[in-house]
Amino acid sequence: MHCSENDDSRLPSHQHSKTLHALVDYPDEYVQPLMLDALQSLRGFSIQAISSMSDLQNPADPVLQFTAYESLDFEHAMQHPRTSQVCAYVIRKALIRKHYLSNTVSTWLVKHPDSALANHFRPCVHFELDFAEFLDEALVDAWDLNESMAENEQKESSEQKNWWILKPGMSDGGNGIRLFSSLEELQAIFEEWEETASEYIAEDEAADGLGESTLESKQDTWHQGNAMTSQLRHFIVQPYIDPPLLLEAYGNRKFHIRAYVLAAGALKVYVYQEMLALFAAKAYQSPRLSEKSEILDLAQHLTNTCFQDEASKSSSVHRFWSLASPDMPADWKERIFQQICDVTGEVFEAAAREQMVHFQVLPNAFEVFGVDFLVDKDANVWLLELNAYPDFKQTGLDLQGAIVGGLFAEVAHAAVAPFFGDAEHVTPQMPLVRTLDLGRG
Repeated sequence: MHCSENDDSRLPSHQHSKTLHALVDYPDEYVQPLMLDALQSLRGFSIQAISSMSDLQNPADPVLQFTAYESLDFEHAMQHPRTSQVCAYVIRKALIRKHYLSNTVSTWLVKHPDSALANHFRPCVHFELDFAEFLDEALVDAWDLNESMAENEQKESSEQKNWWILKPGMSDGGNGIRLFSSLEELQAIFEEWEETASEYIAEDEAADGLGESTLESKQDTWHQGNAMTSQLRHFIVQPYIDPPLLLEAYGNRKFHIRAYVLAAGALKVYVYQEMLALFAAKAYQSPRLSEKSEILDLAQHLTNTCFQDEASKSSSVHRFWSLASPDMPADWKERIFQQICDVTGEVFEAAAREQMVHFQVLPNAFEVFGVDFLVDKDANVWLLELNAYPDFKQTGLDLQGAIVGGLFAEVAHAAVAPFFGDAEHVTPQMPLVRTLDLGRG
């Protein structure tokens, strides 16, 4: 309830504030102070920081939990759906697991063939594989992939082949991503991982004296990069998008766009206008195996900055709206942003309506996702993946306040304040791209 101007002039503002208990313990020091500042900026609220849910004197007191997923007290949120808000949905595999996302899109397109997703997501082949020797069996039903690889085998080395990208379904940070154009190359990828795993197991056994490894331990310790085998058994394969949009001002390096998306309640979807352009470390070349090395330089193709050293990272992260390209139409960035908004709204609706088991929205939850898009040479946007608890640190210190700080200010006003009784305050910086009534309000 708002007091008159005369009342406000006589009484301290905190006497008119609603007390909101806030458990803010985000697993990223980069984000922690930004969310605290965002909450403190909310007018009409007195923020009372707590260190645990046990600090609540009354379990029904208004409380926000903004912590690591594993630390969220979902039971409390379920018991107090009108006063307890959490920063993540309990289940959202339909969006954040690559093989689930592929199924979400394909299922949606069966009923909605004219959906924006039809022209902004590459159909996937997904399969499970434990050992390289079983690859042929795993790909028995992968008709398009097998046909493409067979066609490539008939092409001369000078001809442009159809390339595919391999992604582990449950890894993050770009771990395990590879390119290939033939069954032989794909087989070699898995054999390399298996050989690496064997060496790892041998070293582990020598150190711990474990003796002969069992089949189970071999499966559980097969790893590539930082990802263990248990995360790499599910794979998706997609046609590789070639060529991507290249900007001469940035060394003709491939880039992808990281958009931040807020899903609130059950369900509103917002896209934060400030986005990042993340560039590969080296200038792009269409994927062709070198006749001498027979090794692709993944630094030309992988735009995830976690693969780069500090020297290249400094020139690989840019604000999307600051990108310069004199050869592009004047409105090219606006057109790209509109595509991102359309595709984002559509994929969330697809998950919410057709994958209710694997995406369960809650009226007293919200979540920020990092959504990645690639832009091809014709400025057409392609959805790559969605990430829960995205890595905000890749934004860097220079853009920390302007982008990530601004994001959480918008989250506080669009998701937190309305839930606890204040009016929704949305700016052009956070346009609402989809509103759904799923009967769970």
